[in-house]
Amino acid sequence: MAKLIVDGIEIDVPAEFTLLQACEEAGKEIPRFCYHERLSIAGNCRMCLVEVKGGPPKPTASCAMAVKDLRPGPNGEPPVVLTNSPMVKKAREGVMEFLLINHPLDCPICDQGGECDLQDQAMAYGVDSSRFAENKHAVTDKYIGPLVKTSMNRCIHCTRCVRFTAEVAGTSDMGAIGRGEDMEITTYLQTAMKSELSGNIADICPVGALLPKPQNFKARPWELNKTPAVDVMDAVGSAIRVDTRGREVMRILPRVNEAVNEEWISDKTRQIVDGLRRQRLDRPYVRENGKLRVASWGEAFGVIAARTKATASEKIGALAGDLVSVEEMFALKQLVESLGSKNLDCRQDGSKLDPALGRASYIFNTTIAGIEEADALVIVGSNPRKEAPVLNARILKRKRAGKFMTGVIGERADLTYAYEHFGAGPESIADFVSKAPKDVAKPMMIVGQAALARPDGKAVLAALAKAALDMGMVKDGWNGFNVLHTAASRVGGLDVGFTPGEGGLDAIAMTNPGGADLIFNLGADEIDIAPGAFVVYIGTHGDRGAHRADVILPCAAYTEMSGLYANTEGRVQRSDRACFPPGDAREGWAILRALSDVLGKKLPYDSLGALRLALVAAHPQYGAVDEVVPAEAGAITALAGLGGAMDKTPFGSAVDDFYLTNPIARASAVMAECSSVAAGGYKQAAE
Repeated sequence: MAKLIVDGIEIDVPAEFTLLQACEEAGKEIPRFCYHERLSIAGNCRMCLVEVKGGPPKPTASCAMAVKDLRPGPNGEPPVVLTNSPMVKKAREGVMEFLLINHPLDCPICDQGGECDLQDQAMAYGVDSSRFAENKHAVTDKYIGPLVKTSMNRCIHCTRCVRFTAEVAGTSDMGAIGRGEDMEITTYLQTAMKSELSGNIADICPVGALLPKPQNFKARPWELNKTPAVDVMDAVGSAIRVDTRGREVMRILPRVNEAVNEEWISDKTRQIVDGLRRQRLDRPYVRENGKLRVASWGEAFGVIAARTKATASEKIGALAGDLVSVEEMFALKQLVESLGSKNLDCRQDGSKLDPALGRASYIFNTTIAGIEEADALVIVGSNPRKEAPVLNARILKRKRAGKFMTGVIGERADLTYAYEHFGAGPESIADFVSKAPKDVAKPMMIVGQAALARPDGKAVLAALAKAALDMGMVKDGWNGFNVLHTAASRVGGLDVGFTPGEGGLDAIAMTNPGGADLIFNLGADEIDIAPGAFVVYIGTHGDRGAHRADVILPCAAYTEMSGLYANTEGRVQRSDRACFPPGDAREGWAILRALSDVLGKKLPYDSLGALRLALVAAHPQYGAVDEVVPAEAGAITALAGLGGAMDKTPFGSAVDDFYLTNPIARASAVMAECSSVAAGGYKQAAE
């Protein structure tokens, strides 16, 4: 630790701290534009100037000087830093005056208005006039994709976006051309950005040069109600904020959660907003003579009750989709079991994960933040760039820190970082184990759904568990065996046992010909149900599940209800309701509670609070919100002993099109455009 005196306050800080960080430790606010806590230091805006006593006779950029570089006083006194001296005040006013020479007076029509760093700092550190009367510099706006709108006249060349694409996204899409007043930030050839995290550059831009294109001129920040929520577009469980105006979701932004997503979210998470409005189911429907017609809730329940009464219990089944909350699955499980059925499944992709094998066999045991502690990684049957872009950025962060061996078994793909490819299928596992270094302290493995959602998935899982043990990935204080899920609901479903009971049918068997005769489909839109079964669809959108349904019960989307979700690492998170569902749509648990009464199997709770109490009583880990309850590593040893025969089919891909993985995304015109641009190689030019 090093001693430092900041504006008369003596503090102890690590010697590696920058002056800016040290000043903030002392409670002083330092203005900045180019500096960002998660990006490398550029030192090019000069707004963070401070005065250092005994240092150079000029202001010092506090972001670019470390505490260890300061000299003590003549008698060994701690270095003195001043943040509000006359020199600093004059210097900051000068910097602000230069920044505003070319910045247009767009504030009344700029979407950044009200959330703009330049506005705020001009008020705090600027002056009321300028000595410059020259014409302002004009720059042609650039096309950088369907998600980010450019207004490059406003750019102050802080280069945050350039550093983000290189260091966090890993694609190096953006850069600077020209020098001096001819400098421009661009994607060089004006192609679309290739990153699945590109929307984050609009968040970190300190001015209105980069803005979310789909929300352009739609709303002002002060008009919006802000609600904390959890993302369900993948299994990472990113912390998000849902901004609404009235009953309509206007935008989705990230919240800071160091343990999960830091402050980044994927483009799909951010821009499926229009998908929450389109193709929504807002009334019950009943199919008559091959066509769906509008019905009342009572009429729809009556049809379901008649069909349930006429169906043998062993022919009743239930499926749970990828976006549903734990409470909904818990309620549906209790309802179906009360009807005498054991045909339950939340694994609509056919994954062979089984809660009976132990919780450690299906969660991300290392935790997402634990990636930064690892010193070696092998990825099996997964493309984390498509399946979990935010988690992939965490891997890149660890890779950039150095000394991180990375290998892949499965498809060759651009993961934004270098890796060694060890093979494409299960036969490569043993070869990798023989070649892997044995002196690694904290190795880890990421197992994707492409390796598990296949007929030999359980044997593959057992072989990978054995490989993890052989390579020393499971030891005291460290469990490097990790399963990366693609569905937000999957870990919750496995936790509550939404899987077939003894003698029960799984998702594939239920939906094949001769399977279940009556299927309660809770938002499962990624599976085809063969003709013959009577399908009750409880969902949000007119997607595949609704097209196959005989009765449709409209349900609230994730932004329209309060719910618990368990992410891929088993972290329980609560999402709050931001707005109300459209029309007659209701929350899933409420639909199931009302239906249970009509079926004569009344569920024992009348409120969400009572349902959660029952859930926590049955599964205590759901009482610990935002915590990761470590799983018993002994499950990995038991899993490794299962064995089984594996075929030589190469591992495929769990996600074919990143932008169209669920009914909300498929209803979004923005996601459809992104998918089209990606399919065209990101070469689509500006219109």
